[in-house]
Amino acid sequence: MRLLIIAAASLAVVSCASLSLEDLEFHAWKLKFEKSYSSLEEEAHRKNIWISTRLRVLDHNILADQGIKTYRMGMNQFSDMVGGSSCHRVTHDRISRCVQYGTISSKPKGGAAKLPDSLNWRDNDCVTPVKDMGLWCSSSWAFSMTGALESHTCINYGHLPSLSEQQLVDCSGSYGNKGCDGGRIDPSFQYVIDNRGIDTEAYYPYEGKDGSCRFNPSGVGATCSGYSDVTPSGDESALQWFVANMGPVSVTIDVGSLFLFYESGVFSDPDCSSSKYHAAFLVVGYGTEGGRDYWLVKSSLGVFWGEEGYIKMSRNQGNQCGSVRLMPLILQSDGELVTSTV
Repeated sequence: MRLLIIAAASLAVVSCASLSLEDLEFHAWKLKFEKSYSSLEEEAHRKNIWISTRLRVLDHNILADQGIKTYRMGMNQFSDMVGGSSCHRVTHDRISRCVQYGTISSKPKGGAAKLPDSLNWRDNDCVTPVKDMGLWCSSSWAFSMTGALESHTCINYGHLPSLSEQQLVDCSGSYGNKGCDGGRIDPSFQYVIDNRGIDTEAYYPYEGKDGSCRFNPSGVGATCSGYSDVTPSGDESALQWFVANMGPVSVTIDVGSLFLFYESGVFSDPDCSSSKYHAAFLVVGYGTEGGRDYWLVKSSLGVFWGEEGYIKMSRNQGNQCGSVRLMPLILQSDGELVTSTV
């Protein structure tokens, strides 16, 4: 009996030894991000992508540790997807301009006043927690829009609602939005104006898939009376003024594979486009880290992505990645700007 126990223990040791550190890391990563595959063949394919991603991340972080790169990369929910159609679906919303409610072409009076060197609207408790749009629904446009409306409701009325992205996915098709196939920020504001409100997330929870419209007037958590795009497009000083004096602003960003694996630091990608934009986000502040100016940007990719769902995007670098390509703002019912004290 003793020999059998020893033999069994030896087999267990051999079995564990046969698993490489890479295998163990892959298994732990699958558990963390709740990954499962339909077949052994698919798992092998995804694991190969994951291995390539891991090597890329390790190589990049060696350069980051040497100060050659300004940010670190990490393994996240996209690590088995880059290069596949799933990744394309996640990062490529149909975001484009539309007929605008109005355009702010210059800063209002007081624009020359000195702005704070850094700002974070989370410090004022006027930003909702990071949400997760999921891997199968291109709805960043909806999260960007609700994020702006949530924060401005808090700034102007003193309470912070969590609003329904699913309502925008399901109900704003007549405004040119395509649900989980992408949408646009401006007409989403117009939909809420015409609809006389948007439900709270509690009344109309997020499902991450297209569905029939189930708007409930009794569940309205916020209304919007107007919006405008800030021009000239790409003016980072204008965006800084409006973020400091008014609050968080919806923006669109060119998202590539480097962006997807961001983990910490100030993201910089000189090769990304300032005129193409694939996903929508929310600028909630700005600052400087290690001598590098940045925008503090809230994502809808969940708290396991980036810095707990946030990314520091390079600021004052020629509108890198199109961070200020599109900037809708919320206006009062009389069309005048609402300025806020930080």
